[in-house]
Amino acid sequence: MFHPISHFRTITRHRHVVMQHCFRAGIPVQGLLHDLSKYSPTEFIPGAVFYQGTRSPNEAEREKNGFSAAWMHHKGRNRHHFEYWTDYNPQTKTMDPVPMPTRYLIEMFCDRVAASKVYRGKDYTDGDALAYFERAKNTRKIHPKTAKQLHFLLKMLAEQGEEKTFAYIRKMKK
Repeated sequence: MFHPISHFRTITRHRHVVMQHCFRAGIPVQGLLHDLSKYSPTEFIPGAVFYQGTRSPNEAEREKNGFSAAWMHHKGRNRHHFEYWTDYNPQTKTMDPVPMPTRYLIEMFCDRVAASKVYRGKDYTDGDALAYFERAKNTRKIHPKTAKQLHFLLKMLAEQGEEKTFAYIRKMKK
């Protein structure tokens, strides 16, 4: 089934929540530019084809095809995804994660919280993004420093709420 209007509404609602968070975090330009690639045909068409409304369409595309072309396009153009931050390690001759710069780490935090709010709807709690992060900890390749920083922010959100977490983030980026 093809759901372009529903998909458009979901990604636009997500972008607006991320923008609000980025403004609160002190990175307004990143908020304005966040996820614009989702409106490109490479990402938008599969998103509309695999749209379900309760989870990322990339998951359904991955289940059907064994990979998500939309996700590969997205992560390669958006620095707020830890998957973007991999490089060839000349010592190990493998692709390894590298630490994320703070401004992209902050945007990733805003993105994850917004995604939890959009997909969980009225059932959202400040602990949802942390729970999602912890569920996937054994399946991702993220630099340990980046993982530790993100976990700290998500845990702060879960335990102390948005006001204190965004106040901390504004100080952190200075």
